[in-house]
Amino acid sequence: MTENNLISAQNICKSFVKPDGSELEVIKNVNLVMHEGKITALLGKSGSGKSTLLRIIAGLIAPSTGEVHYRGQEVQAPVPGISMVFQSFALMPWLTVLENVELGLEAQGISKRKRRKRALHAIDIIGMDGFENAYPRELSGGMQQRVGFARALVVDPDILLMDEPFSALDVLTAETLRGDLLELWLEKQSSMKGILFVTHNIEEAVLIADRILVFGSNPGCIKGDISVDLPYPRNAGDQAVTDTIDEVYRLMTRAQTQQIKKRMELSKSIGLDYRIPDAEVAELLGLLEQVNELQSKGAVDLPDLADEVRLDIDDLFPILEALAIMEFAVVKDGDISITAKGKQWMDADITDKKVIFAKHLISYIPLAKYICESLEQKSNEKRSYPFFHKQLLEHFTEDEATRVLDTVIEWGRYAEIFAFDAGANQLSLEEADRIG
Repeated sequence: MTENNLISAQNICKSFVKPDGSELEVIKNVNLVMHEGKITALLGKSGSGKSTLLRIIAGLIAPSTGEVHYRGQEVQAPVPGISMVFQSFALMPWLTVLENVELGLEAQGISKRKRRKRALHAIDIIGMDGFENAYPRELSGGMQQRVGFARALVVDPDILLMDEPFSALDVLTAETLRGDLLELWLEKQSSMKGILFVTHNIEEAVLIADRILVFGSNPGCIKGDISVDLPYPRNAGDQAVTDTIDEVYRLMTRAQTQQIKKRMELSKSIGLDYRIPDAEVAELLGLLEQVNELQSKGAVDLPDLADEVRLDIDDLFPILEALAIMEFAVVKDGDISITAKGKQWMDADITDKKVIFAKHLISYIPLAKYICESLEQKSNEKRSYPFFHKQLLEHFTEDEATRVLDTVIEWGRYAEIFAFDAGANQLSLEEADRIG
């Protein structure tokens, strides 16, 4: 390991045990080196394993296999040189701002006088001077996150880890806090030698980071490594920034396209193991219509589309995947284009829209076909929600099984291939049209 490498993660894998006793692989063979003097962004969709990797690096959880080293020493538990800012603020509601910031120092056994002095300084540099005696309930979300930053900085960390630190904030507050953090970093107001942060916001990654690691999912792995050699401050409207955002989009959509192809193969061979993307029918149609408006000269550039519809990758990619899986659109190298089938669906009247969608749903989504076939096997054409949920638990966690089933129920009800009675908590073929 070279002298200016802060973190070295080698062959990191992490699996969790599912209810049926089998293992769910969340991270697979991740290797990364974090360099001194750099801000590194770990960019990917929510649920891809980014936060899990961050916690492994912090020493909060252990990898299933692989090792993490901090300045040459293996990380097996939290270490003094690494501090972390969480997405959820994680403040103690019964403690004041000052007491919350002092917590880490108190745990280190630092005297009350010294920790008070350091805490007041940290509060001052993050712009919370005057709120030392306030309680979290008195503070806005942005102010609470500032306290989270102060608590992380007060221990004088060598490395700052941040897990989606701005995602719970409104746009203006997040922009202000990002600017303040960069100012603190660039003016060397702390002893930090490196920052590693998790985000699903491409623009945020480009505006802040010197290096972007693109994270794929199912299981989580690094799909790309992009160096961002742009001077600060960076403006989202500058051509160089826009070009870099486009480059990241292309890399992410290439990885996404490969993943969609892999999932399509899996869906045909495994069936219920396909993790249905979290998208509503109205979103699928809405995006198609937006693409159609922009498609006068061929395929539509995804960054332009995302900007037009104001969606980040967490919202946009599930819709793209659903459209691609059901062959309503083609996604390739950062572009999207509507297929003939997609055009037919989009242009049809309300009744025909349902018929077309139903045929695609049965053809391309194994769970939808399985539900219909299971209902047909029952004499009363009814089965309970838990019956199908239990089948999915063989492949997913409980929360993911619920999300997948709820999504396909919404799609199936729109297509009128089956009905759902929320009161009785059961699915049925009653009052549902049959697709031949």
